[in-house]
Amino acid sequence: MDPIIEEGYTRLLDTLGDLQAKKEEATTAIKENAGALLARMAADTVPVVGGIGLEMLRRAKREASGDLYDQEYYEKKMIVLGKTDPLPYRPDDPNMPVDTQVCVLGEDGVFYEVMYTNTEIRVDSYLAPLTPEEAFDIYGYDLAFMLYRALYEYAKKEEELTAALAKTLEYLASKD
Repeated sequence: MDPIIEEGYTRLLDTLGDLQAKKEEATTAIKENAGALLARMAADTVPVVGGIGLEMLRRAKREASGDLYDQEYYEKKMIVLGKTDPLPYRPDDPNMPVDTQVCVLGEDGVFYEVMYTNTEIRVDSYLAPLTPEEAFDIYGYDLAFMLYRALYEYAKKEEELTAALAKTLEYLASKD
């Protein structure tokens, strides 16, 4: 093989090795700072949680048909960010199995884990605060993606609303 080609190929392999090492170093640094990343994203998201969040069910009774009544909701609105395989039982009561386990961000800027237990006669939940590091350990990078996605969708809806309001004002102005 031509020495210039061999030298270029060797340099290319060296460059790829350097890039791989830098990528691994960056990945390690990001993993070490994932909790800080989530905390910062949560703090930046708090102002819109009240507008885009949901009222999460706290508990309710279940009719024979399966419909819920006498629903109670948590006071703060929340954004659902991730779901994981449920634990076998709730930390507050080992006799209560967990049917659904999700991570949410409350309008107070705190990550929470909500665990739901469904029985024939009621739905009940357990709400526990999580540190950003704990949330990341349980739910992973999905939380960062879902926080980004929530803000992206909110911004898109705000743009659509602003455009609709501008068209309405334009229409009103054209009547004169």
